[in-house]
Order: sequence, then C-alpha cells, then structure tokens
Amino acid sequence: MGWDDAPAHVCRGGDARGLAFCCPPVKPCPVHTKLAEIGLSPQEFVDIKQEFGKKTKLGVGSSTCFGSLVWCCKASKPCPLRDMELQANGISHDEYMTLKKQLAEEILSRTKANTINYTDEDIQALATTFNITFDAAKQALDESGNDMKAAIKNLRLKDL
Repeated sequence: MGWDDAPAHVCRGGDARGLAFCCPPVKPCPVHTKLAEIGLSPQEFVDIKQEFGKKTKLGVGSSTCFGSLVWCCKASKPCPLRDMELQANGISHDEYMTLKKQLAEEILSRTKANTINYTDEDIQALATTFNITFDAAKQALDESGNDMKAAIKNLRLKDL
C-alpha cells in the first residue's frame, strides 16, 4: 500500500511519523503534544507541510477539509473528499501513501529531537532487547525520529 508499516494517526496513539496524517494544529488535540515531544512548534510544522505540498502532488486537493492533501488522513481511513481529489488528480492510494511516507521523513528530519545523541551502548541495548543487529536498531531509531519510546513501540509491533 505504498507504506507497509504506516503508523496510526497521532490522535489514535501513533508515533511521530503519524504527523504526516495530521490536520493543521488549530484546535486542542494530540498533535500539540507530539509536536512538543519532537521539538517542533505548530508554525514550524505547518511550514514544513506547506513547503512539502508545494513541491509534490500533496499540494493539490482544494476540495478537502483544509484545502490540500498534505493535511489529509491515512488512505485506510474512509474519506470521500480525499478520495475524490486523489481520483481527480490521478493519484493512486499507493502513490498517496508513498508521498505521505516521504512527508513523515521530511518532518522527522527537521525535528529538534534529532539532536539527541544516543550512545552506542544505548543502541546496542535496543538491539539486544529485540534480538536485532546494531544497524537495525539504529535504523529503528532513525525511522522513529530518534524517539526511543517510539522505536521500542515500533519494534514491538514488528514482533507481533
């Protein structure tokens, strides 16, 4: 489906990668907590998503709730407005989810949480705990925006 291990929406307890599916931070909701956890202000988050929309197909979608596919939810969640825009713009669900994965990577690459430097011992402890290689543990941290709790959660999900 374009993003095999896509996280749950942030409002459903998903990790920071789920910010790719979030609405603009205009009301009290879990997006504010997740942004604080990764060290981004609401305005920085909005700017990142809008910039990404300008350079990809996620910038289309004037009939969606917030005027752009960049703000739309996961493809597995039913949404006639999003799906109408995807169809009108020739974007498959697979391509949409691939773009959302790239958006998540862009958001996480710009977080201040990436300044946390885990030691090799921390990474090796993660590797040992999940019986994976050091490189796989490091990759799990990278994919989780350098958020140890999210990396552990994601690795637990992969074990299921």
